[in-house]
Amino acid sequence: MEELRATVAAEVAKVVVGYDDIVQRILSVLLLRGHVLLEGPPGVAKTLLANALARALGLPFARLQFTPDMLPSDITGTMTLRGSELVFRTGPIFTGVLLADEINRTPPKTQSALLEAMQEGQVTVDGEPHALPDPFIVVATQNPIEYEGTYPLPEAQLDRFVMKLSLGYPDEENERRILRLARHGVAPATLDDVRPVLSLEELRQTRYEVESTGITDEVVDYVASIVRATRELPSVELGASPRAGVHLLAAARAEARLDERGFVTPDDVAAVAHDVLRHRLILTPEAELERYGADDAITAALEAVTVPR
Repeated sequence: MEELRATVAAEVAKVVVGYDDIVQRILSVLLLRGHVLLEGPPGVAKTLLANALARALGLPFARLQFTPDMLPSDITGTMTLRGSELVFRTGPIFTGVLLADEINRTPPKTQSALLEAMQEGQVTVDGEPHALPDPFIVVATQNPIEYEGTYPLPEAQLDRFVMKLSLGYPDEENERRILRLARHGVAPATLDDVRPVLSLEELRQTRYEVESTGITDEVVDYVASIVRATRELPSVELGASPRAGVHLLAAARAEARLDERGFVTPDDVAAVAHDVLRHRLILTPEAELERYGADDAITAALEAVTVPR
């Protein structure tokens, strides 16, 4: 598993530099049959990262640029007349890796079209369910800087993302490595060099290994204590849900397995806690005025809980 993680990261690094940890997290989410939200300023290669990762995993890739005039049928597909009968024409959601670019720029009705797909692995059109391919992962992006003309994601949809990953600007060394990458004009010249390193059968076997990772009662209690602690912080108006606890424990399983361990430790839980919980907490207005963020609240929750040994 550690070799798999390193191999996938090496393929992605042919195009995108400095995101090995992010690649590991997205790989974990895929193994958990979940979905991930990427947040970062424009120009930090969110789209390119998703495309390169899809190629490294040998999965089909589709990009949807969300706009205020987009309709649900633009995502799911629609019924069309072919000859004398109506047939279903699939939308771009029928893929392996769906990049939902700037998901907060489309109205709630269209955002909600993703809910069934993300939760049930299917879409329903004219009362008929249509199963999505497996594996299937939504990689959604949003810009944390520009909020004018956007539609904040409802809590119900945010809670369905296993992780929210923050992408910032690279450090000086990685910025230089980015500038040294070969390009055709401004387009990356190395994207076609990314090769699939994981077969569908290997992916399914890896999923099974993650699901069989051992968990002790002490670790379960630790996860429950962290989730409950977020609800008791004075700076938090709405704490993590029971689903957040399920996702946190599952993410810790993937973290352990990718580190070549057959059991989960409290360190695995702490390592993924920020990525799993940061988008699920709603802070009080007073905390936001004091620039107290969700990550600060998660740190406080971790510090308030006794670590089992």
